[in-house]
Amino acid sequence: MANRERVLITGAAGFLGSHLCDRFIAEGYHVIGMDNLITGDLRNIEHLFHLEQFEFYNHDVSKFVHVSGDLKYILHFASPASPIDYLKIPIQTLKVGSLGTHNLLGLAMAKKARILVASTSEVYGDPTVHPQTEDYWGNVNPVGPRGVYDEAKRFQEAMTMAYHTYHGLETRIVRIFNTYGPRMRLNDGRVLPAFMGQALRGEDLTVFGDGSQTRSFCYVADLVEGIYRLLKSDCVDPVNIGNPGEITIAQFVEEIIKLTGTDQKVVYKPLPLDDPKQRQPNISRAKSLLGWEPQVGREEGLRITWEYFKSLPKERLYEEAHHRDFQKD
Repeated sequence: MANRERVLITGAAGFLGSHLCDRFIAEGYHVIGMDNLITGDLRNIEHLFHLEQFEFYNHDVSKFVHVSGDLKYILHFASPASPIDYLKIPIQTLKVGSLGTHNLLGLAMAKKARILVASTSEVYGDPTVHPQTEDYWGNVNPVGPRGVYDEAKRFQEAMTMAYHTYHGLETRIVRIFNTYGPRMRLNDGRVLPAFMGQALRGEDLTVFGDGSQTRSFCYVADLVEGIYRLLKSDCVDPVNIGNPGEITIAQFVEEIIKLTGTDQKVVYKPLPLDDPKQRQPNISRAKSLLGWEPQVGREEGLRITWEYFKSLPKERLYEEAHHRDFQKD
């Protein structure tokens, strides 16, 4: 253990954070996972607890962060990421994107560590440019219900770049597009687990709007590979990581019906305010600078994810996120 380079991963008990823990342990690192379990779940990382090269701290990064010893890398993935979460805990979402990012940038400075921050395609808002390239500045409503997440991430990017520009800190920024796979929460409000959860529970499948809005779904293993390559690269500018295979929600729900065999009907509800009408990454920068593009087709990825959801205990099909009181401050 003494010879392993050490990496801090915040949001470690979340969907993406837990997969990143797996990857860095597989690459031979000593992983320090940190999460205050707002939306994360210890069940996502319980398979790592017996390993000497893994340690976990229950801590809110919006408060001062101390880690003893050297750090090679910091990956900042602590943040609510689904609408059902950040609409319930808007202030904490803003705090982890601002105060949390500031604390971790300061830690990276102190440790002389390279830091990668997880941004999102939501910085593009409801885009007027399609597909979205990294040089598009976005169309975001800062005072709308989604603004707490969108603007937290935009501020996070600005602060990260300021630390790079003015302090010379080694920084990387990944803009993550819709990602799916095992360990997603069934009831987190995102379209794929929502459809699969409804199919498992024998409920009607809910489409918001008329289904003409588009999304582009990337399997989690592909995303993790892109993040790993970006961390190791020399690219300071933001990089889109996602699957450019665009599909309408109406088409997607039909794929889910075919996969799951559900005979429930599709019901339509009003589109939420500021919900993006189009979402598709331009990944030219990732291709040219990282040699990266997705490898897992949607049919294969959906099959793996469906098998995972089917394997869950029945009680987890109805499980909601628990948001502790302190998050409302």
